[in-house]
Amino acid sequence: MKIEKLKPQILTITNQPDLLTKEKMQAVCDLLQANVDTYDWVGFYMAHETEPTLHLWSQAGEPTDHTVIPFGKGICGQVAVSNANFVVDDVHAQDNYIACSIHVKSEIVIPMFKNGKNIGQIDIDSNTPNAFNEKDERFLEWINELIAAQL
Repeated sequence: MKIEKLKPQILTITNQPDLLTKEKMQAVCDLLQANVDTYDWVGFYMAHETEPTLHLWSQAGEPTDHTVIPFGKGICGQVAVSNANFVVDDVHAQDNYIACSIHVKSEIVIPMFKNGKNIGQIDIDSNTPNAFNEKDERFLEWINELIAAQL
């Protein structure tokens, strides 16, 4: 499914007043993982308030042992430090990659900001090489803005 067609469903999820933010994040993960062929694993990692670590709040796809990631470690940890989008066409070409599954070929991590501070990120793994492009970046930035507004 084209990612743009998911926007109305994402708005419906994020505008539900009876859901907690973590529940909305989980519903977004489930929706993306189930409907975008190249989004094999989708998760939100949020920065700890006092420690330089990221904590997995929600995820869809295979379970992961990587529920806490130090800043600087792996692609997610690098984004926590750089505050910049990171698109990896081939995870095996990255020295600082943390392998979550032997099937993962590419990854995209988009930081989430609130009041100018990096508070977390959306992380997507794909079993397809070169799975992500600028449209994915803009779409995921939009999702992060919706989620951040509720935190």
